[in-house]
Amino acid sequence: MDESVVRNLLLTERTAALHRLHSMKADFEAIVADAMTSNADDEHDPEGSTIAYERARVAALIAWAQSDLDELEHAMARLSDGSYSWCEACHRQISEARLAARPAVRTCIDCASSPRPRW
Repeated sequence: MDESVVRNLLLTERTAALHRLHSMKADFEAIVADAMTSNADDEHDPEGSTIAYERARVAALIAWAQSDLDELEHAMARLSDGSYSWCEACHRQISEARLAARPAVRTCIDCASSPRPRW
């Protein structure tokens, strides 16, 4: 794979992850703010989800987006140091198809399919 193409792909994915992260953080802040100004007893409302559930759901999505961002940053560092396309577990080359499908992936398909990590 051409390094400039990979870098552009990683930067595009990073921008999308940052956008998701900022959006979800704004959603989380809105949920917290709404809960502070509301006197609704949503914990006993059979019609919908609770504020606590929504807060936990958005917090989990924030953690997921942050993890994606961290993986993309790690992939960019690997690209810079020349280890991008090498499996971190077995040190064999990761296929271009796998890298195209999951640009921040750290392992080859064999190691990813293994029941337990080899690292």
